[in-house]
Amino acid sequence: MQEMILLAYSFNLNAIMNHYLMDNNIDRVKNYLLDLQETICNGLESEEPDARFIEDLWLRPEGGGGRTRVLSNGQVFERGGVNFSHVSGFQLPPTASAKRPELANREFEAMGVSLVMHPNNPYVPTVHANVRLFIAKKHGEPTIWWFGGGFDLTPYYPFKDDVIQWHQNARSACQPFGDEVYPRYKTWCDEYFYLKHRDETRGVGGLFFDDLNEWGFEQSFAFMQSVGDHFLGGYLPIVQKRKDMVYGHHERDFQLYRRGRYVEFNLVFDRGTLFGLQSGGRTESILMSMPPAAVWRYNWHPEVGTPEADLYDTYLKPQNWLGI
Repeated sequence: MQEMILLAYSFNLNAIMNHYLMDNNIDRVKNYLLDLQETICNGLESEEPDARFIEDLWLRPEGGGGRTRVLSNGQVFERGGVNFSHVSGFQLPPTASAKRPELANREFEAMGVSLVMHPNNPYVPTVHANVRLFIAKKHGEPTIWWFGGGFDLTPYYPFKDDVIQWHQNARSACQPFGDEVYPRYKTWCDEYFYLKHRDETRGVGGLFFDDLNEWGFEQSFAFMQSVGDHFLGGYLPIVQKRKDMVYGHHERDFQLYRRGRYVEFNLVFDRGTLFGLQSGGRTESILMSMPPAAVWRYNWHPEVGTPEADLYDTYLKPQNWLGI
């Protein structure tokens, strides 16, 4: 009887300690994400003479809330958002459990920073980034957690030097964690940001990772931080080089046409968008990634030998930009 009491005490103590450690880790991740949102907003605002992010704090009835920041009608950025969210619920939506049935009927907690920026100048690429932590709990069973995220670049009139610099920065984010990490997550990005119905990538890629927990919490968290911390260093130099380039109606028209592809991907394939909508998230924050203007044309194709054709022929096909 005494042994049973000691075993029960030991089990409860371990459960309490595990719960305490996870709560402490959640606080660390949340503090990092809030700081990251602040850093990125400050960095992007530094390119704008006057426009600033407006902040919108919101609560989610089912649990949690967020801090959405949106910049509109800037000199550099037509519109963009940098969103922090920390939400919870009693059951993961189908997008999260479809490929992992062991997650069904678990409570969940999700937090992350997600951003999309749509520039005015067609020579400046649209950019997307996010980093996140998911936690799935079930009484009497071990807590399941994983990190995910990445960043990717969607140019309209690409420059090879910019694309190489973008991928060099992505590799730098991965390098401390092993030589094989960048090629693996670069390939995953190419495969994820792919419009199957168009047979083209959304842009020139970057990094994408998900379900990351095999390294343990500290190493996985460190990698997520490295990805988040490298975002501005990859994007701002491109913005600074291209934001003052002269363009006309033709380039703007093509930019709007290609933005339509962005809308198609986000509404048809993007798991983050689907997760947010299926979990009852805040629609305004979820759809902040949409461009302020976009157009569609019937059966349009670029003329051979034009810069627009070069985008399709060269840049919307996965390739080894760094020769690794």
